[in-house]
This record gives sequence, C-alpha cells and structure tokens, in this order.
Amino acid sequence: MPNTRTKAPGVVLSQGPYTISEGLFYEDGDTPPWNTVVADMCKELKIPDLTTRKGLRRVHASFNEVYKRLDRAYSDAQEKGDTRTMGGVVGIMAKLCADAILRDKLFDRGLLKKVMPLLEHSTRKVALEALRVVTHHGGVSVRQEIARHNRALVKVMEDHPDDSTLANLVIATTSHASAAVIACERPPDPRLVRDACIPLVLEATVNALRRPTDSHELHTHALLILAASTQHCSRECKANPSMLRLLAAFTRSNNINCRAIAFSALLRLPIAGCEFEGAHNPGRLLAPFQHDMPAHLSDILVDYGPEKAEISLTLRAVADFQEAIAQAMRDHDMYALGQKLVGPVQRTEPATADGVSPGIHQLTGKSDSQITRFTDILPVCAQALRAKGSPADLDGADILDMKFYMTRSRHPEAIALGNKAIERNRGLAYAYYVVSMGADAKNGLRAVKKGLKCKKITPFVRNQMLRRAVNHAALQGIEILRDAVEGYMEARAEGTAYLMSAWEDAKTYTAEAPPDGRHMITVLTWYMMLTIVIRGPELSEDLRELDVSAPVLIAMMQGTDWIPGTKPARRKIKTSVEFMNYMGYPIVKTQLNLARELILSLYTDGAREWGAFIKHFDELDTKSHESRTSIRPEAEDGLTAWLEKLDLDSSDDEPEGGCHGHG
Repeated sequence: MPNTRTKAPGVVLSQGPYTISEGLFYEDGDTPPWNTVVADMCKELKIPDLTTRKGLRRVHASFNEVYKRLDRAYSDAQEKGDTRTMGGVVGIMAKLCADAILRDKLFDRGLLKKVMPLLEHSTRKVALEALRVVTHHGGVSVRQEIARHNRALVKVMEDHPDDSTLANLVIATTSHASAAVIACERPPDPRLVRDACIPLVLEATVNALRRPTDSHELHTHALLILAASTQHCSRECKANPSMLRLLAAFTRSNNINCRAIAFSALLRLPIAGCEFEGAHNPGRLLAPFQHDMPAHLSDILVDYGPEKAEISLTLRAVADFQEAIAQAMRDHDMYALGQKLVGPVQRTEPATADGVSPGIHQLTGKSDSQITRFTDILPVCAQALRAKGSPADLDGADILDMKFYMTRSRHPEAIALGNKAIERNRGLAYAYYVVSMGADAKNGLRAVKKGLKCKKITPFVRNQMLRRAVNHAALQGIEILRDAVEGYMEARAEGTAYLMSAWEDAKTYTAEAPPDGRHMITVLTWYMMLTIVIRGPELSEDLRELDVSAPVLIAMMQGTDWIPGTKPARRKIKTSVEFMNYMGYPIVKTQLNLARELILSLYTDGAREWGAFIKHFDELDTKSHESRTSIRPEAEDGLTAWLEKLDLDSSDDEPEGGCHGHG
C-alpha cells in the first residue's frame, strides 16, 4: 500500500500567504482570560501542544511556518490596536523559549521588539510574565539583552508602586537578567553594566522591599541580585548604604542559606580595594628591639610562655640558620647543613633568610654561580640528603625542596612535590601543610585534616594547618550554603558542618597559637564572622557576644558554666593589632580584614533598620518550606501555570493542533 502520509504529525506546511481569521481578534473592551486567548490562538494557528516535549519537537520541524503565523497574527493585531491578541502571541513565544534552540531563533527574529511595547498597556503583566519565563530559561546572551531594558522594566514598577504582582515580576526578571551581566568572576563589560542601569536596579529593588508584600519569591530574587552586585559594582553598592545595611541584616535571618548569601556578598564587596599579604621578612625582627615592648604585651607573652612566642621561635630559627651557614662556609658539608636546616624550617615561617652574602657562591667548596642568595642552598642541601637515602634524609630533602619552591612562589611545584612526598611517607606533616596551599578548598581541607593526625608534627606546622583548615572549611561551607537549591536540606546540613568545623578549628587556633603570631588576626576575624553566620538571630543587635571569650560564648549557647581565663574576640583583635605594630608589620588591608570592618560597622544599624523586614521574610520563608511551594502571586487567568507546565512523559498520540492543559 503506498504511503499517503505527506507530513509529520503536527507539522504545519506552507500553503502560500497565510490569512488570520477575523474571529481571532478582539474588540475594544473585550478582556477574555489569557488562557482562553492562548487556547483559541493555538487552535486557529494549528500550533501543537507546547506543554509537552513532543509538541516542542513538532515546532522544531516547522519553525519557519509557525513563526510566520505568529508574526502575522501579531502584526495584524497591532494594526487593529488589539493588544489582547498581541499579548497572546507573546505568551506563546515565551512558552517556546523553554527550548534553547527555539529561544535563540525567536530572539534572532526580534522577540523583545514584540514584548516591550506591551509594557505600556494593560498587557504589561503578560509581557512581564513572558520576560520572567524567558530569563528563567534563557542563556547568558539572552538575559544580557533583556538587562539592557532594565530601565523600562523598573519604570513599570515605579509607575505602579502598589501593584505587588508587577513588582514581583519585575524583580524576578531584572534579577535573572542583571545576574547575567554582573554575577561573574572576571570583570564584566563596562558598557553592558552601564546599559543595564545597575544602580537604578539596586535602588528600585531596595525600595520594593520597603513596601508591604507577601511574595517570598520577590524577597529571594531581591536578595540574589543585591548579593550578586557587590563584587563588580562595589562603588554603586557603597553609594546605597541602606542596601548594605540590608545585607548585614540578612545575616540575622533564621535561614542559614540566606545568612551565607548575605555574608558572601559583604565578603566580596572589598575585593577591588584589598591588598595581598606579602611574604614574612625576618629582617624586620631587628626593628622591635630598638624600643621596649609595651608592658601589657610583655605580660601576655609571659603568661603564654615566652619561649613559645613567635618572636622567640623566629629569632632562634634565624640564629640557627646563620650558625649553620657559618659552619658550612668552613667545612663545605652540604649534608650536615641540610640536616641542620630541616628543623628550623618546621619551627617557624621565616626560618631561612633570603639575603645576599659575600662568598655565598663558594659555600659548597667551589665557585657556583647558581648560588647567589641564602635560599639557593636549599636544593643543594636537599640533593645531598637524597644521596644518603635514609627515610629521614628523604623526608628532609623533600621539606627543603618544598620550602625552596615556596620562597620562589613556585607553588604548583611545591604542591606536586608535597603529594609525591605523601605517597612515600603518609606521616610527613609538612607535606600536608604544603599541599593545603592549593587553590582548591576541598582538597586543601582534606590535606590539613589528614596532616593534623600525623604523630610527628611541630607546633608551627600544626598551627599553620589549623589556620588553613579554618580558611578552607569556612569558604567551602559558605559556597555550599550560598549555592544550595532552595529546600535542599542535605546541602544545608553539609554546609553547616563545614562552618562548624571551621569555627571549632578557629577556637583551637586562637587558644593554642602564639598571641604575637602575624596570622592571629586573620583567624580571629574568621572566628568572629563565623560566629555571626552560625548563630544568626541568636546574637544581640550590638554583638555583645563578641566581647566575651570563646568558652563563655559556648557556655551561653549550651547553657553551661564557662571557663575563666580567656579573652574575648574583639579584645584579642586589638591585642593582635598591637603586636603587629610593635613587630613593625603593617596591618594589611586584606579582603577578610576589610570585610570584618564593614560587617561590624553595618550590623547594628542594619538590624535596627531592617529588623521588621527580616522577621517578615523569615515568616514567609517558613511558610514556603512548609508548603513546599513558592508563595508568589499568580499572573492573570492561569497563564503562569501554563507557561511553567512541561509534561516530560507525554504520549505520541496527542492532537495535531491546540494548546492543552490551561483551560
């Protein structure tokens, strides 16, 4: 039997110029429900069921014809002034944008030119609903193009300040669109940032949050765009202090994910103006001895144990290094020198001075032009140790080579050698410390946790790994909580566990490490910031809990007695700064230090200005999680439900025309 099938099911074939039936259009004053408009149009234009994958595939097969009919319907309706039909066309096109290929084709043919005019009529809600759907499904380039229309979108919201549905749609659209412009690691195109009117979006978003609304979606989208703006639009954010106070207030939310998002935003704000901490120069240790140490600082070191103080350890290590060099200049024994250097390297950070000395090139007994600086002898000594080949000598050789790589900022080579050393000896703590310096927080944290279990570990290496553990776990926890899908409780539990691990290690470090250590201020800062993120609304508005010691704070949390004899975090910060000043080290404006100052300056005022809002946000957030549905005002007549519906299990025997499931 011959095959009489001339087209695939649902495919619309061209039969010359297409004429739109007059019955498709509406008279002035007609306001049928949007789902009726869309259903009638799908039936008239023979468009497949767009709520199924199969229907979308059919549109793929005949896209040109489908578009031609939609475009003709829009043009005819525009000539007649029939905005209802124009809105129906836009709604159908928005539905097609759930498919990436169809979305790109529609944008190439000017979808936005059809949507934007509808913002000026009673069809503004369906236009905004279409844009919301498109930005939800759209790729980066599509969202960026929509962001260029942010000014017009904000104007719609400002022209109708009492319409919470409009505000919700505008905030949702501008949030997704603007994020495609500024939520990136590399600096965005400044022209695109300018076209997206980011300052206007931020101001309008903050103003929208001041108005009464029960839209949880509006609140969450607002938080996301405010948080996304801080890294690359820091100047614009600083020009809106109320917005920054709002972010600080969000660290008091009951939702730890929101606290992490807000904290992460404030942590990124100072990036543009921050400084990087330089290498430790042991030559500066001579400066403090030109004047006496203040009595209260001296008392602190006496209580701690002066022999364990960082200044004492460093001076001893430098003296040992110089003595070993002097001996090697006499006997040229590189093996003996290597054995003597392994210890100081593991006792303090600046164990090996890196200056130039006359005759250093003859240290090995013969002139070597490769040896011009003190640290050039490290690989020479490592080679001598390896030549002996005992397990202890091999460990020492790896330690000296890793130290050499780090003094030259050749971190990838140091980390590679560290991993190789661990394969040979899983008990070499120094190797784990070096591996932890990698950029990958998860691998770094895994390394320090294993390293801290090593049986042979010096106090210096232990403290350094604790410091790295705090940093890695804190950043990992914040990232997990910040990026967790709403309602994903496993991610929340995992992220919180990382933060608690960092908090515990910070407490251990601040209790055990030398109070004059130059990294003390960093770990204390993490301790304070983690306290804010972990405890959230449990803290007082004036953060008085940071004026008590860690044991007291834990006792307050657990309702138990506290242990006397420890100092509060803020006082320890002040003491650490005083030690740094005495030692002659500048207080570097690192990203973390600047973030600490920023958050502490905003926290109390933010809690007072936005406290009522955060309480309302938490109430809506609780209801949202209890109902497992988004609390968002529906667009008119069920159009939202139709736009969001997609049946992945649809059968192949659906009718060829007409949109279903929206009646």
